[in-house]
Amino acid sequence: MHATLPLLRDTDFPSLARDRLTTLQVNLGYLCNQSCLHCHVNAGPGRKEQMDAETVDAVLAFLRRSGVSHLDLTGGAPEMNPHFRRLVEGAVDVGVAVTDRCNLTVLTEPGFDWLAPFLAGQGVDVVASLPCYLEENVDGQRGEGVFARSIEGLRQLNALGYGREGSGLCLNLMFNPTGPVLPPPQCRLEADYRVALRDRYGIEFTRLFVLANMPIQRFGSTLVSRGQFDDYMALLRSAHQPANLETVMCRSLLSVDWQGYLYDCDFNQMLGLAWRDSDGRRQRLATLNPGDLEGRKIAVADHCYGCTAGQGSSCGGAIAAGE
Repeated sequence: MHATLPLLRDTDFPSLARDRLTTLQVNLGYLCNQSCLHCHVNAGPGRKEQMDAETVDAVLAFLRRSGVSHLDLTGGAPEMNPHFRRLVEGAVDVGVAVTDRCNLTVLTEPGFDWLAPFLAGQGVDVVASLPCYLEENVDGQRGEGVFARSIEGLRQLNALGYGREGSGLCLNLMFNPTGPVLPPPQCRLEADYRVALRDRYGIEFTRLFVLANMPIQRFGSTLVSRGQFDDYMALLRSAHQPANLETVMCRSLLSVDWQGYLYDCDFNQMLGLAWRDSDGRRQRLATLNPGDLEGRKIAVADHCYGCTAGQGSSCGGAIAAGE
């Protein structure tokens, strides 16, 4: 696989500094039941990296001492980590809101029939990845049969109240383009999704988030192989909107990898742009003083243009006002 960090380091992206920390995003490991072309994590069934019990304890200890209001769980498929349930329950017990970034097909995996009822019982918000409402597009990006299994997973969640008005159970969908293009306007695409999924499959959801593909890991390597990397970077740079710098997610989010090391965001994590202490060693969550975060300089490179292009992208969807 082609490494893209050497192509991204030389950057003129504006400098950024941290605001108040509100969200701890934790990658529980790279094991996944899918291997998607756009995946910036390079996750898949053959990956062995998984957060252990000691590091999960460090996450829970940080939640108790930091005042963080939101725990965002990602992977791979975070639900495949053996400590997933304990981490969710521990966060909920101390009043922290939890989001699970779910690929939907894990809900239909053998041995995971507990998952949807568990999420509902804990009041976990679900962000479900569904890159299109057309079967051929989803299967083309994620593998044959993935769309049908995704619809089955959505029906499981809907049956428990997810995405239905008044249930209190939030089901947001996540869209990303199938190629090196920017996503369309979020509001317009959400309306299309809502009509298509309701009319064809009876599916309801709360919101649609759109996310630009990042030129890193598997997607970035594919761009290099196809000779499209420079063109895609030119697209991102030309669409840069300075106003988006005020609300990029790295200002208020801290990313933690499966070993407990710290990063400014999940994308920096995948590029290996780890936080370093005064001795140059990678910094762990277990040793972090929450009071040391605000004002800290954020590590940037050319991939950051993916977050500020057009309507902007974040783990919570478009960031531009009015989108």
